[in-house]
Amino acid sequence: MTLQLGDTAPDFEAETTEGKLKFHDYIEGSWAVLVSHPKDFTPVCTTELGSMAKLKHEFDKRGVKLIGISVDSVEDHQRWKNDIKDVTGAQVNYPMIGDSNLAVAKLYGMIHPNASGDAKGRTAADNQTVRNVLIIGPDKKIKLILTYPMSTGRNFQEILRVIDSLQLTATKSVATPADWKQGEDVIILASVSDDAAKEKFPAGWKTLKPYLRLVAQPGK
Repeated sequence: MTLQLGDTAPDFEAETTEGKLKFHDYIEGSWAVLVSHPKDFTPVCTTELGSMAKLKHEFDKRGVKLIGISVDSVEDHQRWKNDIKDVTGAQVNYPMIGDSNLAVAKLYGMIHPNASGDAKGRTAADNQTVRNVLIIGPDKKIKLILTYPMSTGRNFQEILRVIDSLQLTATKSVATPADWKQGEDVIILASVSDDAAKEKFPAGWKTLKPYLRLVAQPGK
């Protein structure tokens, strides 16, 4: 299954480190970030899960729920959490999905559809495509898909930056330029006429090109 931006995130039921979970019920009314890992007890992922835990308060401020998944058992996840705390000093404070039968990974196109066998018999190299980040909106639509190689740790500050952009642009008739950060100027959508822009942005804007109009970031 190949998922695209704008698709509804597939629903599923699974066991997690915080009990049984139905995905759509979990994200109901919130934004969500689903982060997948190829294998428990792997070095890069250990640092990533700790980084997520340390930043959970930032995701909470934005109304975003975190959830992790690896094609391993919940029991392995619980043991791995101890290593993560030892290495990073952070206690994993969000659910981790057990997917030892590869069902969710296949549902989300994170692993080859013909992959087989129990997770215990698979290595990180076998599962290497399971290195995704998905941002999902309150409408349960997929807003972002990133796939990382096993050798490159993910940048969760960038994930927060994208969430800030998505939440702003969802309602304010603007887009964000390259390298944008919270509080910087944004771009008025080309679909907004100058007349309409005068009503939306009465303080005015800077026209760089007829199709590129910069304006101060609107408030909430």
